[in-house]
Amino acid sequence: MKRLIQIAFVCALAGGVSADFSKVGSAGAQFLKIGVGSRYQGMGEASVAIANDVYSMYWNPAGLVEINNSAIGFTNVNWVLDIDLNYVAYAKNFQDIGVFGVAASILSMDKQEITTFDQQDGTGNQYSASSYAIGVSFARQMTAKFAFGASIKYIGERIHQERSEGLGFDFGTMLYTGFRSLRMGMSMTNLGRDMRFEGPDLDVTFDPQQGQGANSAIGAKLKSTPYDLPLMFRFGLAYDFNLAPKSMLTLSGELKHPNDNVRQEAVGAEFGYNQQFFLRTGYKFNNDEQTIAFGGGLQTNITKGTKLTIDYAWQDFGRLQTAQRFSVGFVF
Repeated sequence: MKRLIQIAFVCALAGGVSADFSKVGSAGAQFLKIGVGSRYQGMGEASVAIANDVYSMYWNPAGLVEINNSAIGFTNVNWVLDIDLNYVAYAKNFQDIGVFGVAASILSMDKQEITTFDQQDGTGNQYSASSYAIGVSFARQMTAKFAFGASIKYIGERIHQERSEGLGFDFGTMLYTGFRSLRMGMSMTNLGRDMRFEGPDLDVTFDPQQGQGANSAIGAKLKSTPYDLPLMFRFGLAYDFNLAPKSMLTLSGELKHPNDNVRQEAVGAEFGYNQQFFLRTGYKFNNDEQTIAFGGGLQTNITKGTKLTIDYAWQDFGRLQTAQRFSVGFVF
């Protein structure tokens, strides 16, 4: 365990050394960076050390070990520019084996009019675009203080008739330090080979003689530029304060190292009363537009063995206004 802590701090230090070099726009599949689970958005996405439900498959797969039986969750993200992202996940604990989970996220947008260089006001035709990821996760409590989780996901994107497909991998760990409730989370998400768009709209004709010879034009294909997945490394700490017999305050902090931007930080807080009512807030640092966030939640029993969870989060997006998220889930 001591070596794991040393590795975590070395990674954090290495990220700080390279934080001044931004590679904005160098990665694609940006929908993979849209967080899910309104609880975590309400805490500013300082999530890697507090993930403990089906949304752990997004933030830190190791957090799935906190699921004792079965759980299902759904999140709707009302993103900017009328873009919607829907996420659904299910996980089940198989005793003495581990926790298995499946999740799917789908991003969609309204149809847009097609424009060309010759018809910049529109051709009269429309196109649509969408992205999706379908994944399978597994987590296991390796020792009393250490948990490990991993995911594999199939990623696809579509713009009109062009498509891009690939595989991504996520890895996460959770270390329960033994000092009261202090815990440490680490994750690396969206690790995989680059992707490239292909489709019939890239088929063209080419005339090497440029109309000067008698030969007919030959078939050719435009070559699209490959792009990386948005690789992200997260390292965070979390701690619970018992304020009263029925009140608890959870504080979390996180360092993020994306491969297409500078290092970012986030802090979050959650106040819970009677393990039923929750208020949350969080703040992101070194982020272009996103800053403060607020949220709330309700957790209640609907049957003897079934618990309902409803969460809401609001995030400030600066010049892009705001984003809202709604989540509902069942534990049974």
